[in-house]
Amino acid sequence: MMERLTKLWDEALEIWMSGGWAMYALAMIAVVMFGLGVHVYLRLKATGYRSVPERRWRRWIDQPEERRGRIGELLDFGTGGHSLEATSLFFKQLRASETAPFDRDLKVMKTCVGAAPLVGLLGTVTGMLTTFGALGTGTGGEQTMTKIAAGISEALVTTETGLVIALPGLFFQHQLARGFEGYKAFLAHVETVCSQNLYRRVGRASGQQARRAAWQEIMGTLRLACDRSQMADATTAAAEADAAIEHWTSPRESHGPI
Repeated sequence: MMERLTKLWDEALEIWMSGGWAMYALAMIAVVMFGLGVHVYLRLKATGYRSVPERRWRRWIDQPEERRGRIGELLDFGTGGHSLEATSLFFKQLRASETAPFDRDLKVMKTCVGAAPLVGLLGTVTGMLTTFGALGTGTGGEQTMTKIAAGISEALVTTETGLVIALPGLFFQHQLARGFEGYKAFLAHVETVCSQNLYRRVGRASGQQARRAAWQEIMGTLRLACDRSQMADATTAAAEADAAIEHWTSPRESHGPI
């Protein structure tokens, strides 16, 4: 088994070396592209937005003590506002901090996917130039044929390598982009639910305040009415007392016979 693996490694290394200088550039592109892809995949998995059911994180909005993991941290930050404007601002900051690294890495991956076949095509051009140079300066002997074979090998190997790197990278980047779009949709959905929940709480609080203010106004009106009624009764009683005093303190003849 080890002999077969060693033989395959030697053949792969020989083919790789026959591709010329473009193979080193393709190797760097492959390392960057798939390294970033694995990094994005692990970061998306670490968010945990697919592992937490919606029913659970909806309950976490009203019960902060049950929040756990990354989703709990997002809810702690997003629900920190006491108004709709503050909540919208918090989620805007949250989206900027959460999505910017994914967006940047996916753009770099997309650039690598497009660069791999172009670098392979550049290797093809240099290989063909080597071939034509050997045909133009050679004498047709074994040395000339060796140069021609090396040029053709360089042209074909670099093209094949560029396509082999670009095609898996394209599908990998597409799948990661779909996962990223799902994560952005999840954040937007969480923002909507939190805003609706806050709107209901604010509406209930406003309704209670309005009812309390109306009740206070009614009680104040009743108290004022009672005070006015008491003042009217007191005024009437005072007027009757004054009339009685005036009647009994007037001259006797005005009172009629006793």
